[in-house]
Amino acid sequence: MRSPGPSRRTVLAATAAATAAVATVTSHPAAAAAAVAGANAPSGAAPPQARTAAGWVRGSMAGPVAVFRGVPYARPPVGALRFASPRPPLPWSGVRDATAFSAPSLQTVLPGSSEDSLYANVWTPDTAGRRPVLVYIHGGGWKLGSAGLPVYDGARLAERGDLVVVTFNYRLGVFGFGLHEQLADPRTGSAANWGLQDQAALLHWVAANARAFGGDPDNVTLVGTSAGGSSAWQLALLPEVRPLLRRIVPISAAHVWAPALALTPADSRTAFETVAARLSTTVPGLREVPATALRDAWDGLFTGPAEQRPLASGREYRGPVADGRWMRGYDHRLPDPGLPVLSVNTATEGSFFTGPGSPTPMPTPADDAELLALTRSYLLRGAAVPPAGLAERLVTAYRAAATAEGRPADPRSLFTEIHGDGLFRYLIVRLAERRAAHCQRPHYRMEFTHPVRAPWFGTPHEATSPFLFGTHAIPSNAPEFGDGPMERQVSDTFIDLIASFAHHGHPGRPGSLAWPVFSPDTPSTLLLGGPGVAALGGTSKAAQLRAWDEAGWVPRPA
Repeated sequence: MRSPGPSRRTVLAATAAATAAVATVTSHPAAAAAAVAGANAPSGAAPPQARTAAGWVRGSMAGPVAVFRGVPYARPPVGALRFASPRPPLPWSGVRDATAFSAPSLQTVLPGSSEDSLYANVWTPDTAGRRPVLVYIHGGGWKLGSAGLPVYDGARLAERGDLVVVTFNYRLGVFGFGLHEQLADPRTGSAANWGLQDQAALLHWVAANARAFGGDPDNVTLVGTSAGGSSAWQLALLPEVRPLLRRIVPISAAHVWAPALALTPADSRTAFETVAARLSTTVPGLREVPATALRDAWDGLFTGPAEQRPLASGREYRGPVADGRWMRGYDHRLPDPGLPVLSVNTATEGSFFTGPGSPTPMPTPADDAELLALTRSYLLRGAAVPPAGLAERLVTAYRAAATAEGRPADPRSLFTEIHGDGLFRYLIVRLAERRAAHCQRPHYRMEFTHPVRAPWFGTPHEATSPFLFGTHAIPSNAPEFGDGPMERQVSDTFIDLIASFAHHGHPGRPGSLAWPVFSPDTPSTLLLGGPGVAALGGTSKAAQLRAWDEAGWVPRPA
């Protein structure tokens, strides 16, 4: 039984991008974060210290790894800077304390959340040297989550992988994702997607400060899960960001498309104007209203069944809006990022939503009538009027495929697969296939297959993070993910493969099987998890993906 406090799924209620921990985040106000120890440069004695472009920071040790928490990478986006492009942090004198995580970005779930949240965390084996840098973007459906959750503790990943690991917060919800020209920043002209702007600013901060932490600014691998995986892909498409990156690892990426995962520009304008009217102000005046009132008024637009809301888009999540600048368009319509990619999906993305403690919470079907009803409701999240008979065709196709492959064909299992494939796996796989046909840069494919423990089932969305960070055995994660020898081996293998990709551009491990570049026609997908730990296979559940091809509900990459 889980200990009291917010659970992993509670933290990610109503999101597609989960954290994997029961956590209370240690936070501190920015005003209390700048403890000054003197004006002179430090001597290099323990505790660890590093000199950033804005000033010295003092961290702490986590075993053999130095960790710096709550290091500002941008100025607090408060007051007049709400809806502004991120500004560089103000310099400080002396030595700033960097031993506590910052507050999570303002949201409805995690305690102590705040607009003042633009801080980074760094784990490094040594502040001397020139190691690859792994930057990780947390998920949370673009509205929840925090880099300070225990599941994202970077100590194990930094030590075993010999990496400098960076995590960070970015603006969420109404403060991070949307578009309205009346919110244009007078300095930059940008009027949208402030969370993506924060992520880009963090990468520029890494380029300027990696050497202070023993990292190589010319060897940065960008990793993210769910909304974070989507962000990694989108950032690699930006001309000013792409030169900062060597390669990307999108995990369970929630590739954005409307109406399911984003507002259209027109709907975003309407949303800001509606909220302003409800709060008796103008759109520019939203900079001055209390932050929690703005958050709650925005969230109120997206409650209730999708088909009954005043806006036609943003039906499942409110990710980046295609503004032509920070998000030039949807991934399925844009060219490939053109960088080396290692993409990952889990075996049953949807079981995060249909397992115990589902984050929506979501009913699960007990019989075929309920299965059809829930599938019809699900399809309304991605289309105002789904094609007639589509729910019946999908259920028939999924049941036939499951029966032929020896997979469970009960209503809950079928709905789980439909849900996860439509939101995640379909575009992940089809974009990989498009890349294999048209891009010369290497692409590696992984399906994470390690099963969770009962009463959870399958390999849910976001089951990857506890194994990538080596936090599967912490008390809040062990009941679901396990802490035995097999789990340790899966975690070590995952870390080794990602670290090898970050170091050399090829995911390998001494004494293990050779992992070839992805080709749809050969067994080139690495299946990670279970008793065999790692094996090569073809694209799983191909018949189910073909059902989505025929459905025309998820957009197919051009």
